[in-house]
Amino acid sequence: MGESADRAGGAAGPAVLFRGGLHPVTVYGGAPAPFDPESTGQIPAVRRRRRVLRVLLTLVVLLLLGTVVLVEVYTDAGFSPDGTDPRSSRDSAVPPAVLNGGPVIDFSGDTATSARMPAKTLALTFDDGPDPAWTPKILDVLARHHVPATFFVVGSEVARHPELARRIKAEGHEIGAHTFTHPDLASLPAWRRDLENSQTQLAIAYTTGRSTSLLRPPYSSFADALTDGDYATVRAVGEQGYLTVLDDVDSEDWKRPGVDAIVRNATPPNADGAIVLFHDAGGDRSQTVTALDRLIPRLQRDGFRFTTVTQAMGLPADPRAGAADVWRGRALVWTVRAADGVLRLLWVLLIVAGGLILIRTLVLFLFAWTHARRRRAPSWSWGLPVTAPVTIVVPAYNEETTIAPAVSSLARSAHPGVKVLVVDDASTDGTTAAVDALKLGNVRVVRIPSGGKATALNTGVALCHDDLIVMVDADTVVTPDAIHQLVQPFADRRVGAVAGNVKVSNRRGLLGKWQHIEYVIGFNLDRRLYDTFGCIPTIPGALGGFRRSALSDAGGLSTDTLAEDTDLTMAIQRAGWKVVYQESARAYTEAPATMRQLWRQRYRWSYGTMQAMWKHRRAVLEPGHFGRGGLPLIAVFTVLLPLLAPLIDLMAVYGVLFLDRQVTLLGWLAVLVIQILTAVLAFRLDREKLGPLWTLPLQQIVYRQLMYLVLLSSALAALTGRRLGWQKIRRTGDFSSAPSG
Repeated sequence: MGESADRAGGAAGPAVLFRGGLHPVTVYGGAPAPFDPESTGQIPAVRRRRRVLRVLLTLVVLLLLGTVVLVEVYTDAGFSPDGTDPRSSRDSAVPPAVLNGGPVIDFSGDTATSARMPAKTLALTFDDGPDPAWTPKILDVLARHHVPATFFVVGSEVARHPELARRIKAEGHEIGAHTFTHPDLASLPAWRRDLENSQTQLAIAYTTGRSTSLLRPPYSSFADALTDGDYATVRAVGEQGYLTVLDDVDSEDWKRPGVDAIVRNATPPNADGAIVLFHDAGGDRSQTVTALDRLIPRLQRDGFRFTTVTQAMGLPADPRAGAADVWRGRALVWTVRAADGVLRLLWVLLIVAGGLILIRTLVLFLFAWTHARRRRAPSWSWGLPVTAPVTIVVPAYNEETTIAPAVSSLARSAHPGVKVLVVDDASTDGTTAAVDALKLGNVRVVRIPSGGKATALNTGVALCHDDLIVMVDADTVVTPDAIHQLVQPFADRRVGAVAGNVKVSNRRGLLGKWQHIEYVIGFNLDRRLYDTFGCIPTIPGALGGFRRSALSDAGGLSTDTLAEDTDLTMAIQRAGWKVVYQESARAYTEAPATMRQLWRQRYRWSYGTMQAMWKHRRAVLEPGHFGRGGLPLIAVFTVLLPLLAPLIDLMAVYGVLFLDRQVTLLGWLAVLVIQILTAVLAFRLDREKLGPLWTLPLQQIVYRQLMYLVLLSSALAALTGRRLGWQKIRRTGDFSSAPSG
């Protein structure tokens, strides 16, 4: 896309000011710009409302992502099954009555008391669920043998699978609390411990309509294994009304030792009653399911009775939850589920983005390489050599710094009969004087009232008489044979426009190198692909050739969008003309030298591209290759993929901090390798030195994030209907990387 420094404005006036006098002229395609309340200043409230809306949309997006991350990090904290956590040595703070007592500990009286299960009475307990894979299978086994059980549930899992909690209660089982995220309560501050337990109660209240007084701290086991820290936690929760339930017998199913071992471990010694520990979540529980189906009938034959903890202790049924708790529980559950849904969507979009990147890379390697080999083959020809005269139109506004080298390179082009027409769009500096000082016979300057780039170009087209017209930005220099090479595709009468090969001239700094890489990969390599499919989206304003009849069929350059070059390119293709890429026509343009200038330029490009695609959206319903094939391809790879690409870095950061760090880094590095391979291919095809590619990894970390923000900001501006003016970019005249001569 062009990089000339132009301004927004109304339509050009009814006359063009030539040096030496005022002469009337019909402006080619110079329609007035649409009414814009922002630009007129007549309705400042509109500008304020749009700005507020954009800010609100940005905050909503950031808040949504932040909430998702916080909720997911909190609720998805990984944990190991109970019994695997090494405990510190216990000692004197634990009363002997508790240490040597039963697994049920009660602090409702003056002193701590404990209770055991009656003889030949068993309470099967299941920790860490509910789990959508294993809890239903365990419930099926219990139903088949008519055995009630007690499920100590993790609150976050209840929020994710409320239907399982309801089924547990509906089938006559009871539910106890096992915290919200399964942390070690002994290691938490009091406020966090209370939060874990209260949130679990809220989740249970919403899903079952009941509350529970039973609590099993994670990583607990037998009463005689309580440490001083464990006992302090048990006492603290007991003073809040909870009945702490430990266990007598550990099936050790968390070790997955085999069905026989689980059955053996879960069988109580002699005829003692016991609370037996199993798990219905936390991994593969197929051994647990099989062991239960074998253990329960065996113990029933031995005269054991199965019950729940509260029934065995003679405690009342769980009370009904209050309405306030139910409503608070509803908010909690839906917050967790909404966060899960958004994160799942992000993962799906990440997969889509990864797939698109892989597809794009494979397609680029195949078609771009084939395109380059075909065009460079000795047998390739566009037809008879094109030697028809060419007029080069150069729109300019305050380009005193760059106009002289740009015009000099154009005037000395090797193509015969080249004429250069500089259209000065009411510059306030010495642009015209700089051109006059060159004293070149094939160069002329016209000055027009302020009208913007599109109007300046339309004026230039109206003033020239040649059938072949080249448009070049005022900050661009070309190689001596660039114009001659650019017009050779016009030997094919179907070709209406030609895109040149634009390169960055000021590559000395890091920002310049990054833009150089972007131009070679993102612009010229992509143009080879789009050329192959016949759907080049943009003829760069820095260097593009046009057939006059194609411009006429397209209606000239429009002021409807900020991306006048993209708009024009699409219009030409919709009119039935071919647009091709000529890699041998090289031009060197000055890229923005600061981050601020880069932001302003790319913001305009992104916004304008979206405008142009929306303007030409009906092309998909029209006959022709561009609308039905090209435009969807451009939408996928030019808009959709860049919008999804930030997820790669976002999810990489999330994975490094909260998931498997090694796997995440390997995935991110794989994407980087793909980028490097693509860059090497692009540089080789463009015959560029590979030296600047050492900055590519840093570009992915820094520069790419800026481009993400630009795209997001411009998308929000498009959604809120904001119209932008042209952005003046300060030029330095650095053409150090352009070839001399």
